[in-house]
Amino acid sequence: MVVDSFRYLPRSFVPLYEQRTYDFDAPVWTPLDRPAREATFGLLTSAGVYLRDRQEPFDLERERAEPTWGDPSLRVIPADATESDVDVAHLHINTEPIRRDLDVALPLRTFRRLAEDGAIGALASEHYSVMGFQEPGLEVWVNETGPEIAARCHNADIDVLVLAPA
Repeated sequence: MVVDSFRYLPRSFVPLYEQRTYDFDAPVWTPLDRPAREATFGLLTSAGVYLRDRQEPFDLERERAEPTWGDPSLRVIPADATESDVDVAHLHINTEPIRRDLDVALPLRTFRRLAEDGAIGALASEHYSVMGFQEPGLEVWVNETGPEIAARCHNADIDVLVLAPA
């Protein structure tokens, strides 16, 4: 099976992203200091999931006007959320599979089962959703969104944050 990473992007964008390289100065992970069966897990999706009727959707109007822009704001999703509680706002991915099965982008059901089976210590009570497709070094991410996610993880005693990329 061939995966087209650019399927939902305008074809004119493909050369721009094919040539992009990233140089990370440090590891983007930290070794876990306890067994997974003793750790609390949180989830982070970049699919633009939000709570229908309770949260503002991610800004698709601006994304349509500026196709290389992504809404840098954050949505907090409770651990008991289901497909009927959420919707998805993201123009750079196919959102239909997520609407049918939330675990495609935010695997709450799977992680609840892992906690019930004792494979992980616990599932956090809150999880996080952002819109992917962010430009590197975006100031809002560096100064607001990233620090807010880190603070929320700290306050919720989350030991492991799993990114479910869209």
